[in-house]
Amino acid sequence: QLSLVESGGGTVQPGGSLRLSCQASGFTLNMYAVGWFRQAPGKEREAVPCITGTDDTPTVSDAVKGRFTISRDRATNTVYLQMNDLKPEDTAIYYCAAGGARASFYIKGCSSGPSEFDWWGQGNQVTVSS
Repeated sequence: QLSLVESGGGTVQPGGSLRLSCQASGFTLNMYAVGWFRQAPGKEREAVPCITGTDDTPTVSDAVKGRFTISRDRATNTVYLQMNDLKPEDTAIYYCAAGGARASFYIKGCSSGPSEFDWWGQGNQVTVSS
């Protein structure tokens, strides 16, 4: 069974940091682009950073630019989301997703919408509160 497993969420005070991890089970994540998405209550799922499968080029949304960093460790088949200077508006469930199994993904690559990603993690709650 092919799946993504996330870890690292939790509760942190404003200005704090968290690191989320995304590992693949049953396949090699290194071949695929990996994006992080988040969804707050009552809001649509929002793209956060994404990293390409070919050369690990990152793309980062304006909402988190300068605070969130995406990286990949090919030796451990893991993608990380480092989140610094967290704000209450960052509170959401965070999902990692892998894309690239279908040719249609490559039309927009990391700018693709959620429906173009093939595998999803279970989601991890991140709460930023004082």
